[in-house]
Amino acid sequence: MNATETLDMTLMIDEAYTLAQMINDSREVAEYLAAKQRMEQDAEAQRLRRLFAQKKEQYEEVQRFGKYHPDFARVSEELRETKRALDQLESVRAFKKAEERLDEMLYEVSRTIADAVSPAIKVPSNNPFLEALSGGCGSGGSCGCGKQTRG
Repeated sequence: MNATETLDMTLMIDEAYTLAQMINDSREVAEYLAAKQRMEQDAEAQRLRRLFAQKKEQYEEVQRFGKYHPDFARVSEELRETKRALDQLESVRAFKKAEERLDEMLYEVSRTIADAVSPAIKVPSNNPFLEALSGGCGSGGSCGCGKQTRG
């Protein structure tokens, strides 16, 4: 690397830190952190999270034998019921919504940076809908997943 390349890299890293600070100062991050704190302070949410972890451990144990384990159906149902109860709590629902909005914002920032370099660059997302809009598998559409078929 010569001096100009080092300067360019330093400038890029400095700009990346500026962008990271802008993201940390965003409404999405503030809402996410507030929702996370509310969920962590919700005694019922914490009780159900612990219960869910226990049920998940039990499920993994019976899953080794699959549907042939004598407790498979009971443990599976208990796991689903606990998850459903957890997902119905307002603090958990608010946290998940805030998490989705933050994830969307981070995806859009990543997609913008990637597209500035090349539209063929893959940008992972936790939302399959966003990935489908950006070309699906990330291979630039060469797989044909974004093409309409006529029949």
